[in-house]
Amino acid sequence: MARLIQERLTVGPLQCNCVILGDADTKEAIVVDPGGDIDLVRLRLTELGLTCKAIIHTHAHLDHVSGTGDLQLATGAPVSLHEGDLPLLQALPMQAQMFHFPKPRNVEVDRFLADDNLVTAGGVTASVIHTPGHTPGSLCFLVEGGPLVAGDTLFQGSIGRTDLWGGDFEGIMQSIQTRLMTLPDDTLVIPGHGPTTTIGQERRFNPFIRSHA
Repeated sequence: MARLIQERLTVGPLQCNCVILGDADTKEAIVVDPGGDIDLVRLRLTELGLTCKAIIHTHAHLDHVSGTGDLQLATGAPVSLHEGDLPLLQALPMQAQMFHFPKPRNVEVDRFLADDNLVTAGGVTASVIHTPGHTPGSLCFLVEGGPLVAGDTLFQGSIGRTDLWGGDFEGIMQSIQTRLMTLPDDTLVIPGHGPTTTIGQERRFNPFIRSHA
């Protein structure tokens, strides 16, 4: 198992949690959801002595992918997400216009991720968990020896919105109950926004999960 370097950076106007997962020995890293402030992300990679070898996404809402094209151009790292969110990615200019963001750089997708796929960089391994509901292609990533990077599926005390395009409340609740609540209580959860939590804490106190138990 890799000696894991784990960094959470809050980026972009909507305060997305961008996560760096690095191997302390090989110095190779995965970057999850580079939603903005790419100069900051690149600086932190440099400070940690890491090389970005993969860029992966929990979903394709603007605040999670608006910096992807810039990071892809700077690092040459392949970009991956679930094919169910390809329409959202293709609609990035429209998303930016709606939220009055600058138009992001175009993103070239190198790989479509599916349930139970693995993403690796050095000795870092992230298992793909398809958790549709917030968007059709929403993913969580369970890092070997590390956290669950949950995107906007699960938050501390809440769940992701389902009133946007492709959202499905019953779908997200099924994803959480059947895919995430089966994980050990001590699993650290890094949501797409806000503070970290654990599976056990959400099992006990999250009102959405308690009401659907």
